[in-house]
Amino acid sequence: MEGLVQKLYLNKNMLTQETKRKIDSARQILVGKVPDPKAQVEQITTALIYKFMDDMDKESQELGGKARFFTNGYQKYAWSKLLDAKLSGYERQDLYLEGLEKLKTNPKADQLFRDIFKDAFLPYRSPETLSMFLKEINGFIYEHSEDLGDAFEYLLSILGSQGDAGQFRTPRHIIDFIVAAVAPKKDETICDPACGTAGFLISAFKHILKENKEKSLTPDERKNLMDHFVGYDISPDMVRLSKVNLYLHGFPNPTIFEYDTLSSEEKWDENFDVMLANPPFMSPTGGIRPHKRFSVQANRSEVLFVDYILEHLRPNGRAGIIVPEGIIFQSANAYKALRKLLIEDGLLAVVSLPAGVFNPYAGVKTSILLFDNGLAKRTKEILFLKISNDGYDLGAQRREHDKNDLPQALEIIKEYKAALKENKKIKLNEKQGKIAHLVAKDKIVESGDYNLTGERYKGTKARKHQKWPLVKLGEVLEYEQPTKYIVNSVDYDDSYKTPVLTAGKTFILGYTNEKDGIFPTNKLPVVIFDDFTTAIKFVDFPFKVKSSAMKILHVKQGEADIRFLFQVMKTIKFRHEEHKRYWISEYSKIKIPLPPIEVQKEIVEQIEVKQKAIEAAKAVIENLERERDAILAKRLEK
Repeated sequence: MEGLVQKLYLNKNMLTQETKRKIDSARQILVGKVPDPKAQVEQITTALIYKFMDDMDKESQELGGKARFFTNGYQKYAWSKLLDAKLSGYERQDLYLEGLEKLKTNPKADQLFRDIFKDAFLPYRSPETLSMFLKEINGFIYEHSEDLGDAFEYLLSILGSQGDAGQFRTPRHIIDFIVAAVAPKKDETICDPACGTAGFLISAFKHILKENKEKSLTPDERKNLMDHFVGYDISPDMVRLSKVNLYLHGFPNPTIFEYDTLSSEEKWDENFDVMLANPPFMSPTGGIRPHKRFSVQANRSEVLFVDYILEHLRPNGRAGIIVPEGIIFQSANAYKALRKLLIEDGLLAVVSLPAGVFNPYAGVKTSILLFDNGLAKRTKEILFLKISNDGYDLGAQRREHDKNDLPQALEIIKEYKAALKENKKIKLNEKQGKIAHLVAKDKIVESGDYNLTGERYKGTKARKHQKWPLVKLGEVLEYEQPTKYIVNSVDYDDSYKTPVLTAGKTFILGYTNEKDGIFPTNKLPVVIFDDFTTAIKFVDFPFKVKSSAMKILHVKQGEADIRFLFQVMKTIKFRHEEHKRYWISEYSKIKIPLPPIEVQKEIVEQIEVKQKAIEAAKAVIENLERERDAILAKRLEK
């Protein structure tokens, strides 16, 4: 690669519909033989790199140089040889398979290329499919890196949930918002300790180029800039994809490491000016087993990742982190200890995102934590922002619309930082005050739980004698009959975790072994409402229901939490105590107070904590009663 301009191009400027069409077409060719989206990305990545190596050789020869990759016995595997019309389908397949194997050990190939081919294989044997696929890949031409890099990011966007790791593809506009809020600079070191496909790193790179557009970076500055980007990921697949993504954006030697950020100490002493991350939200069964150098003792990945980022920021370092709602208000000791550390050490702002930002992969509620170790010391307040609209609806398709709070939020953050630099206090106007407010750190600390729910502190004086707005249950809940969830057999395989109602004497809940499940997991949790007895049951895995007159209640699109609604529904009294029934049509008209969703979730957590304490107390009482009875029985024995 040295001495060449690493550029890749598709004969179209920017990410055009034609680019998307060609990428979609390549996937469509594979889908019958390679149904897994991740495997499709791997097949396309391998083929693209294969093609680009041949293109680089051709460019070198056109400039008067020599071929680098397909030489010294490797000429027969060149891409142009694969596309020779004289080859039969089976000959082309055999040559491609042999080429994949040979390129793993090509001494002239860069380490990045050898890594790509290390585990490369063809998961199907269909000469017709391979010929169509290679022909589609042949439309991509080595020339302009950033344009094709954008095309590759579009390809990576099909990677959604990473399952048990709790990783979700971060929407591009959310990444760009965080990067713009943190504002990395050309001379700063930048790290993503859970980099996935390198989306944050590439956004930061583009941001810096844009900020230096008037006076373009010199070749040396550009090289130094690329050397400042570092990424870690525990998954070798993600490491390969992120390296390719960075390479396609012009990085000749991406510094991405396969590294267990939470358990390994190898890179613990490295520090950075800027850190950006959307770390995994879930922890494996039994939790993480971290080393002992963390400030907060925990086994939850989301706690440890935030702690890690704090620990590895330089004295004036800055960071932007996406966190699940538990970080904001959960009462467990590790969460409280972390929040205490955040408030004392660099937390500048908390941006609450609407639930649904990660749709269709997850409806998880998230927030963004923004750190600035330098500016946070100049203020006794923390800025809270609430994003109700991010430019897209919150449905599964995430369709774009014109309601977007992010631009205004970014301007507020910039104004806030500018005011702090000048030792001034920001004055929010009426429009800004609708989505932002400042809270004194002392106010957050005084409760002892260091809760970072912004709405908890907003206008508390004005609301002392006011109730939360009232809404009808029918405005936040929708219901359906369970008919379509009923199956006729009570024989089921309980290794599957998708629940259905089984027809029978008691309508006991079972499980389905259908591929996608009759009861979609994205509709859980729900509440079961029974018209006959007005029984209300919260439904999560696993559960059983013994009634044939049920309605399944889902939360409508909007800011309501099903667990909160369930708790409120349990408190509703019947108008006519002599009647045992209360029809859903009447029930839906009842008005309930509806606080902001963060407050709803906080209320639910507090209730659940008390419920667990009650259950523990009951267990103690039952044990004492057994011991009491045993004493009497023992003393009365002969």
